[in-house]
Amino acid sequence: MSDLSHLPSVDTLLQTESASALIVRFGRELTVDAIRKVLAQARKKSLQNNRGKIISSAELMNQSAILLVNWAKPTLNPVINATGVILHTNLGRAPLSQAAQSALLAAAGEYSTLEYDIVTGLRGSRSIHTKDLLKRLTGAEDSLVVNNNASALLLVLSTFAKRRGVTISRTQLVEIGGGFRIPDVLTQSGAKLIEVGATNRVALADYTAALAYNPVAFLHAHHSNFKMIGFTSEPSLDELSMLAHKHNLLMIDDQGSGALLDTGRFGLGHEPTVQESLAAGCDLVCFSGDKLLGGPQAGIIVGKAALIKKMENHPLSRALRADKLCLASLSATLQHYLMGEAEEQIPVWKMISRTKRGLKAKVKAWQSALGQGAVIPGTSTVGGGSLPGETLPTSLLALEVHHPNDFLEKLRQCDPPLIARVENDRVVLDPRTVQEKQDSILLSHLRQVLH
Repeated sequence: MSDLSHLPSVDTLLQTESASALIVRFGRELTVDAIRKVLAQARKKSLQNNRGKIISSAELMNQSAILLVNWAKPTLNPVINATGVILHTNLGRAPLSQAAQSALLAAAGEYSTLEYDIVTGLRGSRSIHTKDLLKRLTGAEDSLVVNNNASALLLVLSTFAKRRGVTISRTQLVEIGGGFRIPDVLTQSGAKLIEVGATNRVALADYTAALAYNPVAFLHAHHSNFKMIGFTSEPSLDELSMLAHKHNLLMIDDQGSGALLDTGRFGLGHEPTVQESLAAGCDLVCFSGDKLLGGPQAGIIVGKAALIKKMENHPLSRALRADKLCLASLSATLQHYLMGEAEEQIPVWKMISRTKRGLKAKVKAWQSALGQGAVIPGTSTVGGGSLPGETLPTSLLALEVHHPNDFLEKLRQCDPPLIARVENDRVVLDPRTVQEKQDSILLSHLRQVLH
């Protein structure tokens, strides 16, 4: 049997100077938990190895300190995105503008007029902070903001289609990241799914035939992360809206990306805008705040005032409502569009609009500072379920290293982590998604790992 008598007790370790320092830094309760865990691990090792090495009190406290540091370390940390994916879902999608960050901090650090009417001194509504901005920018009668676009669609369907039929094309039954599927949202809302068409083609006649099932609405869903090519067809939103309204049905568009600007101006394919969906006759349009809109995570619903009012009064509306931090930063983001400065102030649009000349110059500056690497042509992508298959030309810094994946791992271990990618057995870094203030840190990390 292994002798555990050499292991000190928790109380004994708590009398050490090391423990006192840890208690000051982390608190007594957490320190005690760490010491107990380290002692339990030491006992287990001793029992597994009868002639195990005797561990000192100093080493036990050192292990406790390491454990406490790991417990207290945040897991949501900033990173440098050198992948060239502008709306990288795993990296938090759209970074906020300086104005949006300032608005968020102001709302976080002080009391605010979230639901308070300064004029009357009575309770107000949190929805007013973005209503007028969204109405002015999109031309909608009214708007409502919830915590993400899946919530927006869930609220729309729960309010108007519970135990009723909703017609949707099979070409639009999409699954996005994390296994999220449009049919699952329909099911959770209580709506009944009426599928029409084939996986690659659907005609207006298919929607007409589905009227026999007494739907309450037509739902059009953004393709999100795939593109249909080849022998494909879908009726336009104008055609669907006309047919829906002819039979007193709602026309709902899950527009998704939140585009308010014409992406074709930047050398990309045309992404349908929120304004276009409303102009086509849609009664309600849902979209994300943190995709092409370039703001915080939010689900935004715009459309007919009577329909928005009914959703505001639905019990789910409170459960899905946006918080003050979201509303503050979203309002600041929308102000950029109102002032005609979105391309200059919103990071997503700044990245999209970067020129080939400017990108190449930045990579050459990286190459010169490092004294190695090749400047090669490449492509950036929008990502985030927006503009699938569309790319933007860029320049890349390509590094020849012995083990590219090991190199990427070491870059991820830097502070802050640097995220790059491997292409043709070379580590490549795209300047499009690297903010100017991050250049010096990026170069420092590369030097550290290279040398």
